[in-house]
Amino acid sequence: IFRNCGENRKVQFESSKPEDFTAGEDGVIYAARSLQLSTEPTEFIVYAKDKETQEEWHMTVKLTLESAFTEDSVKDQKKIEEIVFPWQENKHSSHLKRQKRDWVIPPINLPENSRGPFPQELVRIRSDRDKSLSLRYSVTGPGADQPPTGIFIINPISGQLSVTKPLDREQIASFHLRAHAVDVNGNQVENPIDIVINVIDMNDNRPEFLHQVWNGTVAEGSKPGTYVMTVTAIDADDPNALNGMLRYRILSQAPSSPSPNMFTINNETGDIITVAAGLDREKVQQYTLIIQATDMEGNPTYGLSNTATAVITVTDVNDNPPEFTAMTFYGEVPENRVDVIVANLTVTDKDQPHTPAWNAVYRMTGGDPTGRFTILTDPNSNDGLVTVVKPIDFETNRMFVLTVAAENQVPLAKGIQHPPQSTATVSITVIDVNESPYFVPNPKLIRQEEGLLAGNLLTSFTAQDPDRYMQQTTLRYSKLSDPANWLKIDPVNGQITTTAVLDRESLYVQNNMYNATFLASDNGIPPMSGTGTLQIYLLDINDNAPQVNPKEATTCETPQPNAINITATDPDIDPNAGPFAFELPDSPASIKRNWTIIRISGDHAQLSLRLRFLEAGIYDVPVIITDSGNPHASSTSVLKVKFCQCDINGDCTDIDRIVGAGLGTGAIIAILLCIIILLILVLMFVVWMKRRDKERQAKQLLIDPEDDVRDNILKYDEEGGGEEDQDYDLSQLQQPDTVEPDAIKPVGIRRLDERPIHAEPQYPVRSAAPHPGDIGDFINEGLKAADNDPTAPPYDSLLVFDYEGSGSTAGSLSSLNSSSSGGEQDYDYLNDWGPRFKKLADMYGGGDD
Repeated sequence: IFRNCGENRKVQFESSKPEDFTAGEDGVIYAARSLQLSTEPTEFIVYAKDKETQEEWHMTVKLTLESAFTEDSVKDQKKIEEIVFPWQENKHSSHLKRQKRDWVIPPINLPENSRGPFPQELVRIRSDRDKSLSLRYSVTGPGADQPPTGIFIINPISGQLSVTKPLDREQIASFHLRAHAVDVNGNQVENPIDIVINVIDMNDNRPEFLHQVWNGTVAEGSKPGTYVMTVTAIDADDPNALNGMLRYRILSQAPSSPSPNMFTINNETGDIITVAAGLDREKVQQYTLIIQATDMEGNPTYGLSNTATAVITVTDVNDNPPEFTAMTFYGEVPENRVDVIVANLTVTDKDQPHTPAWNAVYRMTGGDPTGRFTILTDPNSNDGLVTVVKPIDFETNRMFVLTVAAENQVPLAKGIQHPPQSTATVSITVIDVNESPYFVPNPKLIRQEEGLLAGNLLTSFTAQDPDRYMQQTTLRYSKLSDPANWLKIDPVNGQITTTAVLDRESLYVQNNMYNATFLASDNGIPPMSGTGTLQIYLLDINDNAPQVNPKEATTCETPQPNAINITATDPDIDPNAGPFAFELPDSPASIKRNWTIIRISGDHAQLSLRLRFLEAGIYDVPVIITDSGNPHASSTSVLKVKFCQCDINGDCTDIDRIVGAGLGTGAIIAILLCIIILLILVLMFVVWMKRRDKERQAKQLLIDPEDDVRDNILKYDEEGGGEEDQDYDLSQLQQPDTVEPDAIKPVGIRRLDERPIHAEPQYPVRSAAPHPGDIGDFINEGLKAADNDPTAPPYDSLLVFDYEGSGSTAGSLSSLNSSSSGGEQDYDYLNDWGPRFKKLADMYGGGDD
């Protein structure tokens, strides 16, 4: 520790043995390398040198080896404490019986940051059965075989438990290990016992503030004892021990006015409060305190310390009222102008700018009974902006004198009064300007029947000039807006006459009202003009005949009468509109002969067909409709009626309906051609399919004569057949390539209809892939060989059939013997069996041929 004796010295520490020891900037001495200290003291010198003046001081340090144990513990160290697996006495026997439950071992206390030497022996674990057995000891748990591993080790033979390196309580405060004893075969001989190792805290951590800079506020003028803020520091050491018990104190205060001790701090909680009066923001706006936190309950000799800065801002209160810079302010404004700033009112306020205690609020206390002015506050300059919010007429008021008071957004502090400087007078002069003429009344409403012809006087629409103190000539009038161009105005006297017929049904008339706008102008400087609107309410006359709606209708041919609903429309309004009268004309006579009309309401009627049948087509039916006006107005409207046959949905199904829907003759012909082409394509496809089936049926099965057709699968292009060969068992068939020779078949499994085994003539053998031109020759040669074979059954033609097993109720065709003479048996009955047996009938019937 180096004391500056009140001087701000920057001292640098150096060691006389830098290879062994180094000195930090805070005076802490560190070992520069691993040292093996002897029992004799080690001495070295530490130098303190002032960096600016190069002045130097020195001190001798004696380093001795400190024993970690007392004399009693040294004696105990020679005899390490043993932990023996527990035994208990049996009540019913004089022998000892092993205790089933675990024995609670007192925890082992080990100080952190121990200097060793390592491994350092802690305790010996032993079982009394080691006298009769060779045991092995081990420990498990965090710090042994679990992370962090290797901190604790045990001698497996002696059971000596040791720690291998210094411990840090701030990382792990305690270790929970479990000791085991097993024999050489790994069999457990003792119940595991729990060992708790508590790390004893050492004061190796300085207090640390949560923030290096703390910010707080306190209102100016606060009384002593006012709470300001709380600073907090933490210590990683044990908070329940002296090492972690902190105490706070204020080291310095800047500035020191009006008192060097304006604040104090609670040494346990860190609460900062005021202890003196006189806080004035206008004099001192901020205080800076250096706060120190020391552990060991604030012991300056043994405790470790740290510092932080507390910045206390003195907040403003409204202890200074606003004051006007002048007693009277002047301004002027043209008449009829609004939202115009006529004067700026300036004030001064010593409070903190842009706070509620500084922001000014202006209030008019007199001179404006009609509320034509308002005073807004400029947020930047805090000036008062006198603004006109209602038009001012020069002919009525030529000057205003306003009385204004200035205040703050928050009330003044207790005991502070408003001075006379917080009130001022504002004198405002009104300037006369040329004003616009105005029509009276505006708008002007007149009522007029429609149909008024052009050239008639409608009304007189004049304006007035409000300027009584200006020399001006008469006003001039002009037309500004006339949508239908029906009117004109005299430029001198303002008389309005018509230039066209007034029509209530015009598109420019809305709700019987027609609007036109006119302009009146003076010759002042500058010239001014005013507009006026003339509203003409047009009264309806019966000048429109009713019409039928809709113009077209469709009806279907049905056994029951079918009516068409029609509606009459009239642009006129009551009483010149409905109810309407509906009738059919007398000519041509076919109209009343074929049709009839009945009125169902004032605006609706039904047109019905008198006949039960009428040829499909489009008919023009004239209908006479008469309104209820006085006098009446009527018209003949033609209703086009489409009469046709309809489907269940009410749509026309004849060709006229298609043409009426917009399809021409060319489109219909194109549709029909597409349908015909599609039918031709379908027919061609069907013909091709039938031809393909015939070709498939005409193909003959080509096999070797030696093979049995009935139980062989033939390999050829087309494998399809009729419905007879769809559901047979393929397991009953065999392929020619894999059939067993007759000579090697066992006795007793040959079918009854198979040919007997004896010497047979040689039949021609068909090649694997014969040429199509050789098929005819192959068949002829096969027939000749079969005719010359006396033992051949009727296999001289190729038959397509399925083998259905023995014992068929239909019998077997094998009874036919081609070798017998034609005279022995009559085969003429084969001609009666149909076309399938025609081949056999030709071969065996018909006599000697």
